[in-house]
Amino acid sequence: MTNPAPTPASPPVSPPAPSSSSSAPSSAVPPSVRAAAEWSWRLLLIGAAVTAVLWMMGQIKTIIVPVAVALLLSVLLRPFRDGLERRLRFPRGLSTATSVLLLIGVVVTLISLAGQQIVAGFSDLTDQAVQGFDEVRTWLAEGPLGIDTAQLNGYVDRFTDSFTNGGAGGLVSGALGAATTVGHVLVGALIALFCLIFFLIDGRSIWTWIVNLLPVSARERVHQAGRRGVVTLSAYVRTQILVALVDGAGIGIGAAFFVPALALPLGILVFIGSFVPIVGAIVTGAIACVVVLVAQGWVAAVIMLAIVLLVQQIEGHVLQPFLMGHAVSLHPVAVVLVVAVGSLGAGIIGALFAVPLAAVLNTVILYLHGTDKFPGLGTEDHVPLLRRHPAMSSIALSGRAAGLRRVRDGARPGEARAEEQPGARPVGAAETPDDGGAR
Repeated sequence: MTNPAPTPASPPVSPPAPSSSSSAPSSAVPPSVRAAAEWSWRLLLIGAAVTAVLWMMGQIKTIIVPVAVALLLSVLLRPFRDGLERRLRFPRGLSTATSVLLLIGVVVTLISLAGQQIVAGFSDLTDQAVQGFDEVRTWLAEGPLGIDTAQLNGYVDRFTDSFTNGGAGGLVSGALGAATTVGHVLVGALIALFCLIFFLIDGRSIWTWIVNLLPVSARERVHQAGRRGVVTLSAYVRTQILVALVDGAGIGIGAAFFVPALALPLGILVFIGSFVPIVGAIVTGAIACVVVLVAQGWVAAVIMLAIVLLVQQIEGHVLQPFLMGHAVSLHPVAVVLVVAVGSLGAGIIGALFAVPLAAVLNTVILYLHGTDKFPGLGTEDHVPLLRRHPAMSSIALSGRAAGLRRVRDGARPGEARAEEQPGARPVGAAETPDDGGAR
């Protein structure tokens, strides 16, 4: 009788591993707090990067601002240049030169007219300003406020002393500061003119070079987003010019009834200020009201204020909604906030470029996220890809590899050994036929 085979012993069951002590603190933190912490450090990094970029731009603003001005002017002049090329058959260089010279002529004409009007009416305005200031002092002293005359005279004396008794050091520093500013303006004007000419002549090639700096997978989307950004910028520039013309003409005509000698300078001032949306026209309109107040008194100033408000209402409720439309879809609240941020960060320059930059970024970011504001543009226009030429070493290596493959695939032994002989032709090199054409 055989003994039964012993049954194998079952392996001992190991006790469950104790939970790691490191998971206890993470489980004690709510998921919302962890998510907030992750978002916080990412936002801090993004904020630090943006701050560094803005600081760097501030250091080279003498170059960046003229380039931005040249970009705006090139977008403005491009339709005129294209019209000269299509209708008058101008070559590209001649059409660009004509456009730039016309722009320079318009700017010089406006500056000269405004200067002549200011010089002609300055003496009258000075007398009227002194008279108006005396009336204001009399009203403050004898009116409901009852401010003491001696106290008023003390304020006036202190205010004038701050300008007249600054000393030679203040005059020298002011002169040096003015000379530096004039130098920066001249350098910026030359850079803007130079960039404007080449943007009009060869803007497409410049854009192609910039896009080809990006990875291949991102070039097409960036190109299409850039096309839509240019359309937005063009619509903004044309609309702002028309709005500025309406503001300048309306307020200038209103000022002509009270200060005819300064109507044209005030109109030009309002026209320039209106390129800062909403805020610029309000500030320049207030300046016009102050000039009328000084020249003609309270009643005329109130009437001028009514004219300014009427022009602002026409701009805000008729021109901006219908002209901007779908091209620059920024809410008025967003426009005011963007202008405020730009002016706080970069002064007048920031206020001038804040809205067009925000409009272009809005269009580009929406397109990159799948929302095309201009589907009529299509995607048929493609930027050419600038491919790199293969290096000579790559060509030599590919030729050598091809020769080795031919040897391996059935070349005669003598041909294979020819590579090892001194002075022999390398395998894979181009053959030169001899006189008989046979080996």
